[in-house]
Amino acid sequence: MTEKRYTNDEITVVWKPETCIHSTLCWKGLIRVFNPKERPWINMQGAETEKIVEQVNKCPSGALSFFYNSENEEPATVEAESIVEVMENGPLLVYGNLKIKDAQGNETAKHKVTAFCRCGASENKPFCDGSHKKIDFKG
Repeated sequence: MTEKRYTNDEITVVWKPETCIHSTLCWKGLIRVFNPKERPWINMQGAETEKIVEQVNKCPSGALSFFYNSENEEPATVEAESIVEVMENGPLLVYGNLKIKDAQGNETAKHKVTAFCRCGASENKPFCDGSHKKIDFKG
């Protein structure tokens, strides 16, 4: 799985494009930092660190995460019970630490929030890739 990292003096934001469900919460809330019309699309100088952290924490799919540079660690895992949420006309969100096993027996570890396809159109099953918007999924 590919990922991209963007950093300022305090934090590093990690973006995993394959996990993104294109909810648009990132850029609708902080367009100075998250602007899909710009390249690179994440501008870490666009806002204070606290605002960036606040916006990253709103990402419903977990495609965006962050870690503090001073701690030199990967994004923290969730230490809580699992929660399942159905997004209207969108994916099934599962919050918590998960191990997903595919049909070939390969395991993938997911942390924070994982978005599973409900519409059947994802090219990245069992995960949501935002295809529900293209096909105007209702459910």
